[in-house]
Amino acid sequence: MGNTPPPRGSAAHPTIQRSRSIAKAVSWRIVGSVDTWILSFVLITYLGPSVGLDKSNSEAASTASWIALTEVITKIVLFYLHERFWEWNRWGTTMSGLRIRESWSRTTIKTATWRVAASLDTVLLAWLFTGNLKTAISIGGLEVMTKLLLYFLHERAWARVRYGIVPPNQSAAIKCETGARVAS
Repeated sequence: MGNTPPPRGSAAHPTIQRSRSIAKAVSWRIVGSVDTWILSFVLITYLGPSVGLDKSNSEAASTASWIALTEVITKIVLFYLHERFWEWNRWGTTMSGLRIRESWSRTTIKTATWRVAASLDTVLLAWLFTGNLKTAISIGGLEVMTKLLLYFLHERAWARVRYGIVPPNQSAAIKCETGARVAS
């Protein structure tokens, strides 16, 4: 029972505002889209010809751009939903002063579940824009390795950011997102 996380809104756990989830989604999307564009361009340019996808550098750049730009929309939505699920699920979190501490196992499992959903999205988008399943699977497969590391580092960095965290004992003057007042 010692590993049971405190309930939301309890004196031991802060409220995480939706604005934090949105900020995390946007910051991750910038990192993720740059990584996707680079991987897509390199794989379309160098792997594409070996699987029947012969594009010039400018065509490869254009296709990589379409993949990366489209995933900005799909991934922000997916990331926000993923983030809200993990906010709802308190497993592996504790409070340390005004900061939420996240266990390594929580960050690892959170990373893995995000990577599965996000890589499937990338494969589908790459297949849609290249028309070549082998290239799409290659982009999604290589992305797993780069993005696992990048996402893990992103989560650890955000664990140090206080933005969007309402301390559990903050005054009654703070209005919750639902419009209700927080009791002091």
